[in-house]
Amino acid sequence: MTAPRLLVALRSRDEVGKVLDGRLPGIPWRFTSESSPSDRASIEALLLGSVARDLRDFNVRALPRLSFVQRVYAGVDDIPFERFPREVRFAGNVGAYAPFVAEHAVALALAAARELPRAHELARLGELRPPPAQRLLYGRTATILGYGEIGRAIGDRLQGFGMRLFGLNRTGRMAPGVVGMFPAHRLKEAVAEGDYVFDARPLTRWTEGTIDSAVLAAMKPDAVFLNIGRAGTVQEEALFRHLLDHPEFRAGLDVWWHERFADGRIDHRFPFGDLPNVVGTPHSAGFGPGVEEYVLDRAVENLGRFFTGEQPRHVVDRTEYERPKGELGRGVD
Repeated sequence: MTAPRLLVALRSRDEVGKVLDGRLPGIPWRFTSESSPSDRASIEALLLGSVARDLRDFNVRALPRLSFVQRVYAGVDDIPFERFPREVRFAGNVGAYAPFVAEHAVALALAAARELPRAHELARLGELRPPPAQRLLYGRTATILGYGEIGRAIGDRLQGFGMRLFGLNRTGRMAPGVVGMFPAHRLKEAVAEGDYVFDARPLTRWTEGTIDSAVLAAMKPDAVFLNIGRAGTVQEEALFRHLLDHPEFRAGLDVWWHERFADGRIDHRFPFGDLPNVVGTPHSAGFGPGVEEYVLDRAVENLGRFFTGEQPRHVVDRTEYERPKGELGRGVD
């Protein structure tokens, strides 16, 4: 049997094999669950899914030729970089979820703006009037924090509602579709523009906890805040207190601070679900028919670039995620 060059840290299933064999003809591979110590000397790349489920305590340092890790998911903030040699490169599956997350972001915005949970309850009780205090997207302004592939996909959909768009990225460099772009250090100015503020940023050392009480205070009192990126970019207690103190402020949240994927649970320090100005979903923006196959195909396509000697796309700077000794996270309330 040919020695494998790729190790696949995903659940063993036929669908994965079909994509790998179709995209990487001639590249032998193994699932981690089916590999043996004799396989490991030849492994050059790792396809990684869930760290908690698929990597666990696997000793990646026992792979002497490993030089590249491709993540199936977009984010890499939960990868234990310290377990890998410094020379190993990592790539996130950037943009793979963009169409699906953008659709969910707009759904959350509409649900919060139109008070759909309360409207549903009124209809269930047979109450016709008065209707909930609804808001419009038409003619309003949205600020999109993190104007990358997901941010642009959100913007494309919001334009269909006749919205005016601002964005925020690292440099402030303009991009199509927005009337203005802010650099990351002008976060307060960016959020002050939006009737709707969408947070689509990755969680890094530089974004962690940056939505604090001061940034929330800079938003319009009746703004709608949507987070479909990472919960850790927002200070949990600060948002909860702001929602309590500003009943006209609304939030739509798909990501949470204490997600336990291993047992499918969310731990809540604060009862966000009890607040009438919050709409929440259980980190489900990236789910839907055909999504898994689409996302896997994108990840394996990038692996193909590695194996053909091309530069893989979306290689991350791991220093943005590795916390130096003694550095505390800004997300702590």
